Amino acid sequence: MTIRLLLLLIAAQFQTVSHAQSKTYVLVHGGWHGAWCWKKVVPLLEANGNRVVALDLPGHGDDKTSPATVTLDDYTKKVVQVATAQTGPVILVGHSMAGVAIAQAAEVLGKEKVAKLVFLDAFMPKNGESVFALAGKAEALNKAAGKPTPGPSLSQCLLLADDKKTSVVDPDRVGQLFYQDCSADDIAYVKAHIGPQPMACLGTPVHVTDAQYGAIPKVYILCTQAKDLDKRSIAKNVAVQKMYTLASSHSPFFSMPEKLVAILQAL
Repeated sequence: MTIRLLLLLIAAQFQTVSHAQSKTYVLVHGGWHGAWCWKKVVPLLEANGNRVVALDLPGHGDDKTSPATVTLDDYTKKVVQVATAQTGPVILVGHSMAGVAIAQAAEVLGKEKVAKLVFLDAFMPKNGESVFALAGKAEALNKAAGKPTPGPSLSQCLLLADDKKTSVVDPDRVGQLFYQDCSADDIAYVKAHIGPQPMACLGTPVHVTDAQYGAIPKVYILCTQAKDLDKRSIAKNVAVQKMYTLASSHSPFFSMPEKLVAILQAL
């Protein structure tokens, strides 16, 4: 009986330590994508004992909101809603365009709820900046530094709807733009799932403060082989706690999920 009680106490202590080391990740996809893009990352993070939520932003994935009506405020409300529903602090991970969504959500949630902001090859804004503004600034700095354009620009790969409210990525160029180091099966999967992007979300500036957004530790993961845009200047746009690099395309969640998860797990 004494031995059994001792074993139970040891097991309880182990579970307590394990639970204390686990983290809660809220994964926010980038433009034209959905929660589906994290399908390789979620089980790897969960296997390490973490809680993981991959959400569909309004108008994306399985969310049935009309993309033509979606605003950055809608994105923000969704991220805030999902983060608030989790017990304890969360790590917000935003890929690409979602950098502005997690930044604006962090302004609402504050440092008590958001333990870290992770910008995965993402647009990391200062107050008053939008995705378009950040992209334009990065392109100008790259040109001034004599850095060659890696390929067709993102704007050249977009097909705008007649009303200009949404866009889709040219299916003939999506592989070379976002997935040049991914498998043919992954690219086929993407083409079957990628959808329209609300354009208003890309042009709307964030409204953030030093007291809220500025007080939350930030981490940047730079994808050094990304073809859509060289984001080295964006990675320095706001002070970060640490910057990591992955020698990947813009989509390491498909091409090197284990390496991406190793970084996320180390946060």
